[in-house]
Amino acid sequence: MKKPDVLRKEEDFADIYRKRKSAAGKYVVVFYRKNQLPYNRQAFLASKKVGKSVQRNRARRLMKESYRQMKHLLPTGWDFIFIARHTILDTKCEDVRKSMEAALKRTGILK
Repeated sequence: MKKPDVLRKEEDFADIYRKRKSAAGKYVVVFYRKNQLPYNRQAFLASKKVGKSVQRNRARRLMKESYRQMKHLLPTGWDFIFIARHTILDTKCEDVRKSMEAALKRTGILK
């Protein structure tokens, strides 16, 4: 069974990128847009610039855990794409969470 809160469709990704709303932190870049759903959807990406598969998977796990810890602070009805920067390697989850919070505060979504 698929989770409804995960972005999957190519047109959703394209629409978010087309809107060009983004904010950056030290370890993470966030693209976002408003959706008309009663829940948030998110995607966690790490390109090959981050490293080999082990490093990319670790980067995604760090971002997912950081999002899980702070999702209760976010209002509903948003789509997020979190993209790992190459600086995310050799960091702790707490540092990634702070970077994600700072980026979301710059967007105005997180108060």
